[in-house]
Amino acid sequence: MGDVQDQSAVAGAPSPALDDAPARLRFRDDAPYESPLVALADFLGNSNVAAVRLEPADDARSLLPFIGRLRLIEVAFPKYRDGRGYSAAQILREGGYTGELRAAGDVLVDQIRFMRRVGFDSFAPNAPLDPARLERALNRYAFQYQGAADGAKPIWELRHG
Repeated sequence: MGDVQDQSAVAGAPSPALDDAPARLRFRDDAPYESPLVALADFLGNSNVAAVRLEPADDARSLLPFIGRLRLIEVAFPKYRDGRGYSAAQILREGGYTGELRAAGDVLVDQIRFMRRVGFDSFAPNAPLDPARLERALNRYAFQYQGAADGAKPIWELRHG
């Protein structure tokens, strides 16, 4: 039982409030989508909105049939140590979603580089980010060792074509 990770604090953590405020940090050239967000259950109940919010327990694959009409998907991070949102981002990007993918909640500056790799392109953290720390975190490593949704070539491919 020593290798089982305790998820009770993660599972019981409240998600950030469903908020239609624009992202505080955005890596996109298009205009922010500013219409209301709805919870996944409401969206799947025949909603015609183009922005949805995924909670950690929601299955991102349920959005794949609708990705062509979605402009914004916000993924909740109630606690920084809950990594399910990374999987949701990867599933959505591999499924062809090209719209804005926002990480919201307990997003730490040290996580943003990794979140960018799996496909997040906007961020609404609970706490303000220090711009100098963010810049250092984003530029800490010049090369990647594996491919990801960001399309950066892994170092082995750069070396060996």
